[in-house]
Amino acid sequence: MKILKIEFQNINSLKGRHEIDFTKAPFTVSSLFAITGPTGSGKSSILDVISLALFNMVPRLGRISKSDIINKGALLTRNQKEAFAKVTYQANSGIFASEWSISTNRNNNLRDYEMYLYDMATEKPLDYKKSDVPSKNEELIGLNYNQFIKSVLLAQGDFAQFLKARKDERGELLEKITGTGIYRQVGIKAYQKFKTVNAEIEDRQKEIYLLQKDLLEEESLEEINSSLSEKLKTCEPLEKEIQKLDKLQELKKTIASQENQIQNREKMRSGAIKELENFEEEHGEKLKEHEQVQVFAGELRTWKNLDDSCRELKKELEAHDLGEKRNVTDIDSCLEKIRNFLKTEPATGEIETSLQSFSKNVRNLQQQRDEKLGQYRNLQERFNSELREVPFRLNGNPETEEQKLRELKASGEHNLQDLRLKLEDVDLERPESEKVRLKQVLQQARKAQQEWQIIQNLSAEIERDSKEEKDLLPQVEELPQKIDTDKKQAEILQKRIENLQLQRENELLKASLEDLRHKLTKGEPCPLCGSEHHPYATHLPAKNDNLQLQISELKKELTQLEKQVTTRTANLAHHLKRRSELQKNIAEKTQRLESQKGHFREEFSRINPNDESWEAFCNSREERLSLLEQYEAEKRKLSAILMGLPIISEIKEVLVQGKQIKEKLDDLYTGSDVETDCLELQNSWTGLQHQKRSLATQKQELNQKLSGKDFERKDLEEKLQPKITEADCKEVAEALKKLLPEREYIQLRKKWEELRSQKGQIEATLRTLKDQLEEQRQKDVPESEEELLKRLQENKTQLLSLNEDCEELRRKLRNDKERKTKIAEIEAELEQGKRRIKRWKILDELIGDSKGKKFNDFAQDLSLSQLLILANKRLQDLSDRYRIDKPLEEEDDSLVAIDEHMGGQRRSVKTLSGGETFLLSLSMALALSDLASRNVEINSLFIDEGFGTLDPETLDQTLDTLEKLQAESSKTIGVISHVDSLKERIATQVRLTRNGQGYSSMEVVG
Repeated sequence: MKILKIEFQNINSLKGRHEIDFTKAPFTVSSLFAITGPTGSGKSSILDVISLALFNMVPRLGRISKSDIINKGALLTRNQKEAFAKVTYQANSGIFASEWSISTNRNNNLRDYEMYLYDMATEKPLDYKKSDVPSKNEELIGLNYNQFIKSVLLAQGDFAQFLKARKDERGELLEKITGTGIYRQVGIKAYQKFKTVNAEIEDRQKEIYLLQKDLLEEESLEEINSSLSEKLKTCEPLEKEIQKLDKLQELKKTIASQENQIQNREKMRSGAIKELENFEEEHGEKLKEHEQVQVFAGELRTWKNLDDSCRELKKELEAHDLGEKRNVTDIDSCLEKIRNFLKTEPATGEIETSLQSFSKNVRNLQQQRDEKLGQYRNLQERFNSELREVPFRLNGNPETEEQKLRELKASGEHNLQDLRLKLEDVDLERPESEKVRLKQVLQQARKAQQEWQIIQNLSAEIERDSKEEKDLLPQVEELPQKIDTDKKQAEILQKRIENLQLQRENELLKASLEDLRHKLTKGEPCPLCGSEHHPYATHLPAKNDNLQLQISELKKELTQLEKQVTTRTANLAHHLKRRSELQKNIAEKTQRLESQKGHFREEFSRINPNDESWEAFCNSREERLSLLEQYEAEKRKLSAILMGLPIISEIKEVLVQGKQIKEKLDDLYTGSDVETDCLELQNSWTGLQHQKRSLATQKQELNQKLSGKDFERKDLEEKLQPKITEADCKEVAEALKKLLPEREYIQLRKKWEELRSQKGQIEATLRTLKDQLEEQRQKDVPESEEELLKRLQENKTQLLSLNEDCEELRRKLRNDKERKTKIAEIEAELEQGKRRIKRWKILDELIGDSKGKKFNDFAQDLSLSQLLILANKRLQDLSDRYRIDKPLEEEDDSLVAIDEHMGGQRRSVKTLSGGETFLLSLSMALALSDLASRNVEINSLFIDEGFGTLDPETLDQTLDTLEKLQAESSKTIGVISHVDSLKERIATQVRLTRNGQGYSSMEVVG
């Protein structure tokens, strides 16, 4: 993964639109650059832009929402209405651009953020929701957010602290740096889980202990059982005595109750006798009279029904006479309606024939009218079909329509003449073939235009790459000479330093021999060299006190020269690589260009735009094609107009004929449905005639029924006369008065029998009660009810006391048994529970504790081992002197540096210099980047923190390391710092400056 471009607007203090393009100079010249500026100018905001555009998250705030921007004042520059962050990056599957943006509406209220992902091959946005863009970036890059900020945005200051931390602190720092706090949580969870499940076991064990404390001892148990048996024996005679007294007391209550019942029954018998007497006095005579005529009651009721029928038939005959009169009136009214409808005077016997003839005449006229209307509509449809391409429709006025159509005809002929003049070079007799020819030419021209544009673009790219190669050539040619010159100059300086150091050593040696020099004697041998000649015994040569100063100045000059060699070597490697890439690109593009030109000449040689541009050539062909289509359309319209003119003439003739038919029809009939109207009149006339005949028939039937009923009534009356006389009645009507309605008679008879039965039942019950009372009195005792009750209460009190004692003893036995059962159940459950939590117990013993330290230490030790392996690989690329290792038991808690230049000596990292510590911490940071990115190639690194605390010598050493790393790996490396010496050493810079209003501006220099 490599970041190609960063674009943003109004992020934090960086007001306005800004861009950092790593594909253009000066970044193509040197991929090591610095982001510099004073504190608070927005250096870290550039890193926020990267994580915001890719993941909608920033390291200092986490996930970003609209409320965070409103409530915390985050990201959006003060007083600005919109902001965006966009990062273009290269991944294995192509080049993509991820964009985050936010803005305000017209009411200055902040909208929710938006995110888009672009495929730069098409420069079109991919179809993803904004919530899916971060996860898609993770998939394309191969890193999630946490891995990304540990792989691309490095903070090696954490590792400088990590190197020197004690063992206890190192685990916490490693957990923070690698984000592996999950192991601590797992250890805590294992401890808490075992504590939770084991707490249940302990609670149940406590429950057993409490139950066992309350169990009865064996002696107490035997004593309770013995006492319970004795008390139960004492209870038996008391219970029998109580039962006996209960029965005697119940007997006295029964005797008293029966005496009361007898008194009540006596009263009920008197009431029943009285009620029976009253009933016989009120209804006895009616029942007697009814029973006198009951024998021939059926014949009496038949006579009464016949008499009622005769009266009803007489009433029906009177109503029938009124119906005949109404029928005559209705027939006269219907006949008048028919005369008005037919507008003639039909004969009474020919009403139906006249109506049918009238209906037929009207239908014939309506059919003629409908035929003319259909003919008119067909002509309309035919006209509209013929003139479907002409903007003209009929409006009901044929004269006006014909005039307008003739005007359209003249206009169409004029338009056709104009189009023929514009299409002189086109064969208008064969328009279809001409259209095909023009479309083929246009299609080829458009294709040629596209391929010509590709050729132009390739030529521009070759020219741009050639210019860049030409610009690089002087530097590629000059740098090797400069590097050789610098190396030779460095060798000279090195020799001068060695000579001066040798002189300095001699001076020091001479100073150490000063005491011996004063003891030398002329002619005697020197005790050191044996010489007898002592030229400097008294006259010493002049001492040079400026040697150390000269050596220091030469060393500084040598160091500066070595730095210059390193920088120029890195630049040369980068320029050579870039030049090779450009030469390869130029060769490939030139080959493609020649191939494209050859294909263009072969494919489009027949098309000659003359002096026109391809766009103008295509436009002229499109215009001819459009004019040809217009010509065809105008020709079709004119043809349609010529077809429409005779149709309008036919329409005019049909309208005249239709008008004549309508006038005839209106004189004859103005209704909507002649058949329905005729049928209604016919039905009315027929119905009234049928009603007239039916009334006559009904009158004859009623008279016959009346005669028959009257004969039957008189015949039955003669037969009843002897029976009526026998019942002391003179006529049938008198006998009918004695006859009760059958229902009333049944109810009275039933009531009389119920009263007699009720009286008999009361007397029988009274006799039974008196017999039972006599039996109960024989069983009774002389004692009163109060005396019996007193004895009963005494016995019950004694028994209750004994029962309470027995129940208390039973309760103690029952509780003891329940406790033993409960203990057995809990013990069985505990055995299952212990087997169930065995795995949690083992897990707690292995990794669990209240702070998660046990498992976290184990996991972090594995993470540290993996991290140190990767760090030592990185460190070997940067320096061959040190390796990092974990401390042994007898060593200091901090990490150990193994000095390979000192025979593998182990040293605490606390003893290292600042530059050496930086090398180790940078190696650790790069190792974490390797660990987080796994198999993802990371070609963009941003290193934040640490540079402000380094001394000048360490800082120079650090920058040498970064230049070497950049030259060897071809990574784009950004260093973020406000240290001034960085500005002098790193030529490519992103400079941030603040103004007096709290805003910052950005400038890219190189």
